[in-house]
Amino acid sequence: MAETDVAPVVVPQTAPLPSAAPAQGRSTPRGARFAGAAEEPANRRPAAAPEPQDEDARRLTAETVAALTRLRGEGRSGEAHALLVEAAYWPPARFPLLAAELHRAGLDADWATLLWEAASLPAGRLVAAADALTAAGRTGDGHQLLRQGAVRPASEIGAAVLGLADEGRGREIGALLDAYVRVRAPEEAARSVETDPERLVPLLLRAARAVSEECQWDLIHALRVAGFTA
Repeated sequence: MAETDVAPVVVPQTAPLPSAAPAQGRSTPRGARFAGAAEEPANRRPAAAPEPQDEDARRLTAETVAALTRLRGEGRSGEAHALLVEAAYWPPARFPLLAAELHRAGLDADWATLLWEAASLPAGRLVAAADALTAAGRTGDGHQLLRQGAVRPASEIGAAVLGLADEGRGREIGALLDAYVRVRAPEEAARSVETDPERLVPLLLRAARAVSEECQWDLIHALRVAGFTA
């Protein structure tokens, strides 16, 4: 990496991530979908069961899939999309069963649309939904959800990380920033620290270092060029 055109940077000591709270029981999405999203509890499932425990969840899932099948058959795509947007905000633990039922009904495209809409979830719920999918064996879906959520505007990533840090949710920070540094160019990632460089630079560098040494040094250079030092 060339060093001739920029001043030296002191690499900050990466502080440990906040302790995670105890667990309970390259497409770019439209930026407007992420505006003003309020943080909510993660509601992660403790077990790897692919289905929710309650009958109401199973009934609602069956009714939703039946309604989508009917709406698609009648060519009522707008109403079908509205139903998918609503389902994207279901409790994260219900996602695996919904995915399974949509695929069983031949509605693979609707599941892809739902994942796209779920990418606008607040950061904690986004990670919780990815966790639930991964625990149910849908690792690809979990990774896709995180990648799509990580391409929200840089300022919103920074704000989301600060919110998670204030709640001590270190594991969620790690999952979000891991996806973030993988899908964003270093120059874009560097912009996410603007609101609070002292707190965000170490967390971002820690995530980059976990990906690769090259990723870490590319980010260090981008931070230096952007004027962030410690």
